[in-house]
Amino acid sequence: MTTTGTGEEPLSIGEVAERTGLSVHTLRFYEREGLLVGPVRRTSGGRRRYTAVDVDWLLICVKLRESGMPLSDLKRFAELVRQGPGNEAERLRLLDAHRQRVDTQIQALEECRSVIAWKVGVYAEHLARGEAGGLWDPRA
Repeated sequence: MTTTGTGEEPLSIGEVAERTGLSVHTLRFYEREGLLVGPVRRTSGGRRRYTAVDVDWLLICVKLRESGMPLSDLKRFAELVRQGPGNEAERLRLLDAHRQRVDTQIQALEECRSVIAWKVGVYAEHLARGEAGGLWDPRA
């Protein structure tokens, strides 16, 4: 999943924002909150320079956040990764708990989709027959 390739030049914060879909503000926030797995390098002028590893990690963070992982869990996961080998079982527990939450959300959404599909069918059937009777008429 490497996004910048080996040996390429480090990326600016703007380039990383473009590649990850995160805003510059969010990238700075992630750094301040300790959500990255390594320190962000800086130029002599203080400008942030990101590596392919940084971008790959951020892409994982994007998916974890999009799927509802709390920042506190993401921060803990980053801490564990920074600590290095030896805590893989804890990382697995954290990720598995999140996966279970996502599975529960997916099941709930599938149930919602089923109800919506049924209701779409009811409306389509009534419209095909040219009648609106029985379709939630508040005056009835």
